[in-house]
Amino acid sequence: MATRLILQKIFKTGMVSEPMPEADLSMRTHEQELHDEILKVFGQAVAIRHVDAGSCNGCELEIHALGGPHYNIEGAGIKFAASPRHVDVLLVTGPVSRHLEIALKRTYDATPEPKWVIAMGDCGCTGGIFGETYATCGKVANVIPVDVEIPGCPPTATALLQGILAAIRTSR
Repeated sequence: MATRLILQKIFKTGMVSEPMPEADLSMRTHEQELHDEILKVFGQAVAIRHVDAGSCNGCELEIHALGGPHYNIEGAGIKFAASPRHVDVLLVTGPVSRHLEIALKRTYDATPEPKWVIAMGDCGCTGGIFGETYATCGKVANVIPVDVEIPGCPPTATALLQGILAAIRTSR
């Protein structure tokens, strides 16, 4: 009985998701060139460590989108790693909460040189709506040096990919 009611509701409601975005063919055509450039600069794939310093998880949804088939970030030679000791780039989201300040500094110190830091989202770039309060240190740059900032609330997956590429290209 419950299954029938659920199915009736589904058919009555119809599709509620957004239409699939148009494919960005320019990104697809440059994927192999990008992969070659990454191998030339680093000699290997670029590894990223994501650090959630207190975000609302809006930015994380866009990060997860990069791993899907539409963006295929791993096909370009960019992968995510669990340990800061094995990465080239730190991707930090959210305003840095006071509780995570020391953890973020330790993560930064554990990342081998050369390293790049990307602050993602309005909260990571400016402190966002939270600013600098008793509970937050504000923007990421208040705690560790930042190389690239990607503004937006949240920034699109395309903007995130462009920010990652900007960090990689500054390594030359």
